[in-house]
Amino acid sequence: MEYGAVRVLDGVDLTVRAGEIIALLGPNGAGKTTTIEILEGFRHRSAGRVEVLGRDPEHVGEAWRADLGVVLQSWRDHGVWRVRELLHHIGRHYAAYATPERPRPVDTDVLIDRVGLNGNAQKRVKQLSGGQRRRLDVAIGLVGRPRLLFLDEPSAGLDPQARREFHDLVHDAVDENDTAVLLTTHDLDEAERLADRILVLTGGRIVADGSAEELVLALGGDSEVVWSVDGRRNVHSTREPARFVADLYAEHGDAVADLRVGRATLEDVYMDLVRRHEAGDARSAADEFERKTR
Repeated sequence: MEYGAVRVLDGVDLTVRAGEIIALLGPNGAGKTTTIEILEGFRHRSAGRVEVLGRDPEHVGEAWRADLGVVLQSWRDHGVWRVRELLHHIGRHYAAYATPERPRPVDTDVLIDRVGLNGNAQKRVKQLSGGQRRRLDVAIGLVGRPRLLFLDEPSAGLDPQARREFHDLVHDAVDENDTAVLLTTHDLDEAERLADRILVLTGGRIVADGSAEELVLALGGDSEVVWSVDGRRNVHSTREPARFVADLYAEHGDAVADLRVGRATLEDVYMDLVRRHEAGDARSAADEFERKTR
């Protein structure tokens, strides 16, 4: 994907499977929004092949769009609508695309209950709190029982309790409808808690693709084990801390004291990948990840 002479995306290759939650991470300007907009059919690509739900997003109709759910980072409309009437109104548009396998729309009252807005069904949208508004946004994304749900910075601005409830809501939707989810986020904790797979996009390329654990194991470097024996402090770096600690206790038993294991985190790995990109070394990071996970 190019904007004038600037290449924003360069050979991005990703697959999202039914029932899978994928988080797309990357610094500002990495191309996350452009990627999502191309997949949603809102932006034309300059080259390459794209297939979403078996179709090219540039050549689709309303039946294809009915299989998508989109939750934007923020909405600036609907303020005077009441929650229940808005969901009912939007839901009516999906009735023509109902099938025995995927009845549509989701019943309005069932959906309101599912997202925890029972006490707010008659409120105007502009009267909702931030957390309540986010629940409504998700309800709008789910009303057509989508096969694929896009979430853009889904929990931005939510307090920790509302964020946790939001994550539970997304997992419930995935479990019930086998919906695939692709989300963008700057919240690494959210990505680790919510996603089955994490993709790191930087320099227009996906340089890492795997679970949080796989990324840390492959790219996180050595773990540092610190312990004391007979009052003497020891430090050892290892790729296999669990095995090292087991051997340590086998050799020294109860004499081991003050044991600590320092392991890399997803944030450490992500920041290292971004630094490599800024230093012009993002391709080597992708090669390293592919070699270690092959």
